[in-house]
Amino acid sequence: MKMKFKQIKEMSKEDREKKLKELKLELVKAKSPSAKTANAKAKQIKKIIARIIMLNNSAEVLKKE
Repeated sequence: MKMKFKQIKEMSKEDREKKLKELKLELVKAKSPSAKTANAKAKQIKKIIARIIMLNNSAEVLKKE
């Protein structure tokens, strides 16, 4: 499930948006009471989401300058 920043950076903006939606859905599923390793998996998913959002925001800032 791990995704490195380099892998995310190589994705197109559309692919990152699609992956972000998938990860948010997966995060909801990971937080369900039936998930046994919910905390560890949720933490990992949150980190990937944060990387994608950070990359998208930095790209927007660079376009404005």
